[in-house]
Amino acid sequence: MFRSAKSILVAGLSLSLTLGTAGAIASEKYGFGKTATAEEIQGWDIDIRPDGMGLPGGEGSVADGEALYEQLCATCHGLFGEGEGRWPVLAGGEDTLTEERPVKTVGSYWPYASTLYDYIRRAMPFTAPRSLSDEQTYQLSAYVLYLNEIVDEDFVANKETLAAVEMPNQEGFFVDPRPDVSNTRCMENCADPSKLQIVGTLQGITPVGHFVEGADAPAASHHEQEQKERQMHGEESAEQGHQAALSDSAVAGRDTYDNACQACHNSGIAGSPKFGDKSAWKDRIGQGMQVLVDHAINGYSGDTGIMPPKGGRSDLSDKQVEQAVAYMVESSQ
Repeated sequence: MFRSAKSILVAGLSLSLTLGTAGAIASEKYGFGKTATAEEIQGWDIDIRPDGMGLPGGEGSVADGEALYEQLCATCHGLFGEGEGRWPVLAGGEDTLTEERPVKTVGSYWPYASTLYDYIRRAMPFTAPRSLSDEQTYQLSAYVLYLNEIVDEDFVANKETLAAVEMPNQEGFFVDPRPDVSNTRCMENCADPSKLQIVGTLQGITPVGHFVEGADAPAASHHEQEQKERQMHGEESAEQGHQAALSDSAVAGRDTYDNACQACHNSGIAGSPKFGDKSAWKDRIGQGMQVLVDHAINGYSGDTGIMPPKGGRSDLSDKQVEQAVAYMVESSQ
């Protein structure tokens, strides 16, 4: 279809005015924030796509991954990915997806190996997410794939080989052809805000209430059960009465405890003594503060549990760890 020169001129002027208005709006300053730098953007731009796009350089073997897995992962996920307690099972579950209670593991359910790398890098280890190097993440990805008999023992994961892995359940996923729709906001019979209960996580870390002994439902369902456990060990009285008796070092260690230690010591993960549990701390305190601080800083592995160096938080100073230990000890006597 042909249009006259006059029509084209009018359309061009209209487009220029529109673009000029949009440019003026875009350049308006609001007086807060700053333009993100390339380094800041790179820190957030870490997603790995199904085809492997976004995987970094580096590599990791199954053999190296085995040693690292036993150090950082086996306490929760089991030596062979079978899961400990109610921690997720990583391996097995073949041909169970059609059963009433399917076992969804990396091998039986996940469609892409790249997702494994992406998740480990974002969320693991539980006590110190985003602390693994690219090579360590490749090592763990390779070993978990090996546990599921998807790769051989001589497999080395990198951005080419990991992207080429074909997962057993890849064909079990499909692109949803249904169009996106917008829900209409409901403005009637709304919930009363004063009756809503906000349940938060542990400083942004996954809640662990559903891992208490005997739990069979989400964490929020076990508040009363956890309270009974705390009363049994005398924890509530310890928490209520410890404030006045704390030393300056212990007071200084509370923030470190809240941000780095409570994920394990509030729930007893990996055999860690629970905060305020006098019976669990008695023998440990008997060893002396020097031993406890040394174990906390340099790590410990024994019959009573596993303590990664600084709880996996290598960013903490020795002084911060020592203060956090003082806070736990003085609150659990």
